[in-house]
Amino acid sequence: MGFREQIVNLLTEVTELPIEEVTLLLAIPPDQKMGDYSFPCFKIGGKKKADEIKEKIGETKFLSEIKVVGPYVNFYLNKSVLASEVLKRVWKEKARYGKDNFGNGKTIVIDFSAPNIAKPFGIGHLRSTVIGNSLYKVYQSLGYKVVGVNHLGDWGTQFGKMIVAYRLWGKGELLEEDPINYLFELYVRFNKEAEKNEDLNDQARAAFKEIEDGKPDALALWERFKQLSLNEFQRIYDILEISFDSWNGEAFYNDKIPAAIKRLEEKVLTEISEGALIFNLEKFKMPPVLLRKSNRTTTYHTRDLATAYYRLDTYNPERILYVVGSPQKLHFRQLFTMLKCVGLPEEKFVHVDFGLIQLPEGKMSTRKGNLILLDDILKKSISLASQIISEKNSELKDKEKIAQQIGVGAVIFADLGTDRIRDVIFDWDKMLSFEGETAPYIQYTHARASSILRKTTVKLNSNVIFDKLLTIEEYALLKKLYLFPEVIVTVAKSYKPHHLAHYLVGLAQSFNEFYHKHQVISEDKELMMARLMLVSCVKQVIANGLSLLGIHSPEEM
Repeated sequence: MGFREQIVNLLTEVTELPIEEVTLLLAIPPDQKMGDYSFPCFKIGGKKKADEIKEKIGETKFLSEIKVVGPYVNFYLNKSVLASEVLKRVWKEKARYGKDNFGNGKTIVIDFSAPNIAKPFGIGHLRSTVIGNSLYKVYQSLGYKVVGVNHLGDWGTQFGKMIVAYRLWGKGELLEEDPINYLFELYVRFNKEAEKNEDLNDQARAAFKEIEDGKPDALALWERFKQLSLNEFQRIYDILEISFDSWNGEAFYNDKIPAAIKRLEEKVLTEISEGALIFNLEKFKMPPVLLRKSNRTTTYHTRDLATAYYRLDTYNPERILYVVGSPQKLHFRQLFTMLKCVGLPEEKFVHVDFGLIQLPEGKMSTRKGNLILLDDILKKSISLASQIISEKNSELKDKEKIAQQIGVGAVIFADLGTDRIRDVIFDWDKMLSFEGETAPYIQYTHARASSILRKTTVKLNSNVIFDKLLTIEEYALLKKLYLFPEVIVTVAKSYKPHHLAHYLVGLAQSFNEFYHKHQVISEDKELMMARLMLVSCVKQVIANGLSLLGIHSPEEM
């Protein structure tokens, strides 16, 4: 049991408040002078109650002091006990430190990445991909069975557009040479031409109907576009080292749509409007949902409805997370409301929304061709990392491998380091900076810790004198190491990996402050052993944390 849990139990006992309420109220103060934990007594008697709590708890081994300041009870951890318990635990658990098993027996489905077939993998899909991958790793570390689904955008009227464009202007040899970029050029051309000729959009709708009806020619083109796209997507995922448990895209659910619609119709929740089937959400103050168009083709909503039923029936998940951008908020509010109306528990469905990645002139779009390719970003970042390595450490072994780890890590962290609900302005300088709050800074800190450990032949063990770690900088590091498991739980509860990213920046900063002020390898053997163990544990926790973000921790840089 951690220190926080022990304090919660003590407070629950002496205040007789529900443990859930005490857990919510117990906070970490903004200033170390105010203690390691603080409990407010505003609602239960103010300072008088605070004095009473202090007296009832009395002396406790893991606390060095309890102070009452106004209506607050401030708890100060015993530094020696903290050092002993935290370092021994990290040392023993190593890569398992921070993991838990409270998710055992539960399943989480995460729908993430979901690029569109026949379009390049743009930087706009980076957010869903890396946020979803990090959440996947976090939930897995907490004992959940996690099902990662790449819900490919492989169905819809846009494929009618692609087929019309290819039939009008496509050339087989160009498609084979550079399939994705060529298909993208055709798609952009179609949209430009359609602005002048509305008949093209009618042709596109008719072509998509051909796919839905299983017409051989249209279906063959669609299958060809899909396979060429999957080959390209897999290459990008290999660079990012991301995999999925299911690649079932929208098309997979096409034959499951009639049953999904029937569930709604049986509860008299649908109506016909101008020949189309709709779900009226007027009483929920939302626009109606178009389930089936007058020409009998289906919609994004219909496919998502069938998808939700399938996932519930197949995986029996505790929750289904949809890692999809904020512009789709209304869509998911409508979807979740429909599911609630048929009796499904609302809490099972979570829209993990996020802001846009923007160009200086505005949000990114594939319709106009104003697109930055993720492949280009990754190549540029890896190239820059390689240049820096050549300048700073030309003798480094495995330069190409480490350059890729640094370059890819920089791109991932540039995204995950931002609260997901905020927009990210695409900024080369910030994304690729090797100073400040970046992955390369954290990776370099890990490499620095590795370098310190390589400089000694001392064999480390957990039998060190923890009382030697008394400085402000050492205590700051110990506190941060102790908080690591809490941070992982915070990410899981908030669906926000930036909490972990910010934690790692803080840990790296604290380590570098310690490194610049204190000598690790010294004549004082007892102090040296304690500090070497501290360095080893910091190195381990940085590696554990970066791994949960999908980032490598090089031993050398």
